[in-house]
Amino acid sequence: MFLAMDTVFDQCSIAILDSSGQVLSSHTETGKRQQTQQILPMIDAALSEAQLGLADIQALIFNRGPGAFSGIRINTAVVQALSVAHDLPCVGVSSLQAIAQCAYQKYGLTHIYSALDARMQQVYFGQYEVAVDDQSDHGIMQPVLDDSSDSTEQLLDYDRQTALNLPIAGNGATLLALHDQQAYHEDVWPDAVIIGQLGIAQFAKSGGTEAAQALPKYLRNQAWKTLKEQGKA
Repeated sequence: MFLAMDTVFDQCSIAILDSSGQVLSSHTETGKRQQTQQILPMIDAALSEAQLGLADIQALIFNRGPGAFSGIRINTAVVQALSVAHDLPCVGVSSLQAIAQCAYQKYGLTHIYSALDARMQQVYFGQYEVAVDDQSDHGIMQPVLDDSSDSTEQLLDYDRQTALNLPIAGNGATLLALHDQQAYHEDVWPDAVIIGQLGIAQFAKSGGTEAAQALPKYLRNQAWKTLKEQGKA
C-alpha cells in the first residue's frame, strides 16, 4: 500500500493505492489557503476509508516540485515527518512528469512538453515521452533531455518558442509562443492518484529514500525569499 499526496497544484490531494495502482481512497480539495490545516486530517480520513494504518503503508509518495514554494514545502515537510515517525521510505515525483502523465491518460498524448506557470515571466518546463520498450516503465511518461539544456527540468521565459512542434500540457502552455497549429491543453491538472502511480513505478524500479533525502525541487534559486528580496518586485 502507498500513500500519495500533493499540495503543489493549488490543492490538497491525498490518495492511497495498492502496488498495482488500484485506488483505495482518493480525496482532493481545491485551493491552497487551507492546505496546512487540511493535509493531516485528510490523510487520517483516507487511511480510515481504506481501513488501513500507517503501519500498512510501504512508502510515502509526494510531489517534490517544481512549483509553488509553499505547496512544495507543505507536502515535503509532512512526508519527512511521517517518514521519521513511522520509519517509512519516501518517493519524490516531479510535478512536470505528473502533468505529462495526466495528459497521456486524459488525451492519449505520448510525446509532449509540460509547462507550469512559475510566475516572474517564466514557466517550469520539460519534455516527456511515454515508455513502450521498458516493461518496468511501460505506459509511464519519462523525461527527454532537451538538446538546448543539460537538465530535463528547466525554467523557460514567457514568449519563448519550443524547439519542436509538440503538444504542450499545463497552465503555462499559452504563456509560450506557440508554433502554427501547435496543440495545447491548459486543463491538465494532476491529483494525488497520478502522483501515486508515478511513485509506485519509481519505487518498483529504484526504491525509496530516507527522510533526509526526500528533498524538494525548486529550480529557481532563493525561492524562499520574497519578490522584493529577489529583486523581482
